Amino acid sequence: METDVLVIGGGQAGLATAYFLRRHKLDYLVLDREPAAGGAWRHGWDSLQLFSPAQWSSLPGWPMPATKNPDWPHRDEVIAYLQAYEERYQIPVRRPVMVTSVSAEPESLLVETDQGSYRARAVISATGTWSQPFIPELPGSQVFQGRQLHSAEYLNPEAFVGQRVLVIGGGNSGAQIYAEVSEVATASWVTREPPNFLPDEVDGRVLFEMATEKWLAEQEGREYTPAGSLADIVMVPSVREARERGVLKTLPMFSALTANGVIWPDGREEQVDALIWCTGFRPALEHLAGLGVIKPNGRIETDVTQALKVPRLWLVGYGDWTGFASATLLGVMRSARDAARRVSEFLQKH
Repeated sequence: METDVLVIGGGQAGLATAYFLRRHKLDYLVLDREPAAGGAWRHGWDSLQLFSPAQWSSLPGWPMPATKNPDWPHRDEVIAYLQAYEERYQIPVRRPVMVTSVSAEPESLLVETDQGSYRARAVISATGTWSQPFIPELPGSQVFQGRQLHSAEYLNPEAFVGQRVLVIGGGNSGAQIYAEVSEVATASWVTREPPNFLPDEVDGRVLFEMATEKWLAEQEGREYTPAGSLADIVMVPSVREARERGVLKTLPMFSALTANGVIWPDGREEQVDALIWCTGFRPALEHLAGLGVIKPNGRIETDVTQALKVPRLWLVGYGDWTGFASATLLGVMRSARDAARRVSEFLQKH
């Protein structure tokens, strides 16, 4: 099949990009590996909540409808919103379709999938990071016989009742997962650096405003020091409750693993049943490996959203290197709009 633009990924970044492609009246198609709408949100843990109000967690064109808890929308409400958004704008999504490779041709890009081949004059990759969880390599990682899982696999604390569990990672996912696991298990929260806790009244909306002001200040060459960052811990209800129980404390990173546990920096060994790694993700770009554009750091050189070495390729939603706050529901709008505009201009010239 041939089309002007092929979007790879039907999550929040893919849908936001499709919204603007539609406004430019381009012929486009979205391919999504998931069996239904929702993107990475389909894989979030059972109690996962946004830490921004619904109106600050919306895609372009249509605000998220009011949620049961207006301050902390639940994962399932986000999924329902993304599905309704897709239907509202009649976004053409084919699923489940797994893209296996992208290769360059003189006037197009050839996209191979498990459902056949597609040819497009431009490709926008919006696959995010969820399918590429990162777990750091430590001495003894291969010999540890307990359970190891990444936050991408975590669903709820039920499997850890009565166990000795370490939750590793100083971000919001680490804080939230530790908070609920600590209710049923003997758990410790392990971080490389002490986390920064935000005041109770500061939520993701305030963080986004500060991050936006910081970005604008950098563009204008002026100084601005925000009171917090998107990496700081937002005091969602479960984290506040852990603080009230007196357990919201961290331990320094262990130095190695053994068959039955970990070795702490002071040389002490401790038996551990399970490790939950909340250590982030890497860009899911393996489908672009054949283009020879992925750098050792796992990224692709871009002019904001357009790949420098393959001008027919754009990237949206992988983090700040593809546009300020582009990995967030609200922040992806700017990058999606930029990519759609640039694609439209490019196709008019080529």
